[in-house]
Amino acid sequence: MGVISNGEVIETGIVTMLSPETKVPAITYATRVEKKEEEEEEMFVVPPLNFSMVDNGIFRSGFPEKSNFSFLQNLGLKSIIYLCPEPYPEENNEFLKSNGIRLFHFGINGTKQSSCIQEPFVDIPEDTVREALKVVLDNRNHPLLIHCKRGKHRTGCLVGCLRKMQKWCLSSVFDEYQRFAAAKARVSDMRFMEKFEISSLKHLSTSFRSLKR
Repeated sequence: MGVISNGEVIETGIVTMLSPETKVPAITYATRVEKKEEEEEEMFVVPPLNFSMVDNGIFRSGFPEKSNFSFLQNLGLKSIIYLCPEPYPEENNEFLKSNGIRLFHFGINGTKQSSCIQEPFVDIPEDTVREALKVVLDNRNHPLLIHCKRGKHRTGCLVGCLRKMQKWCLSSVFDEYQRFAAAKARVSDMRFMEKFEISSLKHLSTSFRSLKR
């Protein structure tokens, strides 16, 4: 239904007549596609490789990629422990800065050692693991993510040493390590965890509602 005014039919009710001077923002196909992609990113959050909760406020994973950033944002992380010797990628650094996440870099060289070779555990520096554990045990750094490249060996050793401090029996420590390392489990890693001396860290608290085993 409309009314006639100065020779023009102006619709009333639902539709409002716009004057020629009114500027309407153009909605292009590209704009709609971009908006749809943003909505899909919000709907689907992807965890990093081998992601798992270690304990209250402590998580572990493989190396986070850009597709994992939305997932990590939801964790509200305060800190990340990075166990590879290579520099942290700029893209990841920017993510940390924009979310107020502190990076603790403890470079430990990776190896390609076969699981059947029983070599001395020279690849894992005890002092480095001990310093990393101090960061893990400090509640002020939580929520915290521990990661290396795949979240198997270096991360597994650090978590295994944490379990010893939580008084887990060795069989449970090894079971957890093997669950992530699978066919790539290394005898040298398990020997390192078995021999790792926790006496110098006993004064540190593990009172973050630790999981008992």
